[in-house]
Amino acid sequence: MARSLRADAQANHERLLEVAAQAFAHAGGADVSLKAIAAEAGVGIGTLYRRFPTREDLIEATYRSETTRLSDAAAALLETRTPLDALREWAERFVDYMLTKQGMADALPAILASRDGLRQHSRDALGRAVSRLLDAGVKAGELRADCAAPDVLMALGGITLISGHEHDRALASRLIALLLEGLLPR
Repeated sequence: MARSLRADAQANHERLLEVAAQAFAHAGGADVSLKAIAAEAGVGIGTLYRRFPTREDLIEATYRSETTRLSDAAAALLETRTPLDALREWAERFVDYMLTKQGMADALPAILASRDGLRQHSRDALGRAVSRLLDAGVKAGELRADCAAPDVLMALGGITLISGHEHDRALASRLIALLLEGLLPR
């Protein structure tokens, strides 16, 4: 059984993951300096290495954290928005999540291949999140009942690929709007 962290250690852990996600997405991908990540998080490099002994450990933890954050957002968004608006906001966050993954593109395939269950865990978590959003939308009469979560995730992945290649966040938003238009009841 894993030992829980002290409150300050947990805060440092979470801050390291937040800073790492931003750094991997924007500041040179997975090759960004770990010392720079530690400094930006307000901790020493020793703290980073105690929590994440290797760069791969930090990348995996960041990937898991971002997947969990995105997955958990579905329920939170449904508490404050209509299902269609929740799905729109979640889709925008999905693009940001995928852009973070693109920053880890060189290192992530090997990590996904070597860490048992990581890829499937992510697919399952994201699939459950989209299913929850779609189910709420169908129940509210805002979305078609014949849309499957894997199809929506695949479409969002394509949107991210196209807009990420173009480095165009506005394009991603326009394509998400087109996708959502296609999910409306006929």
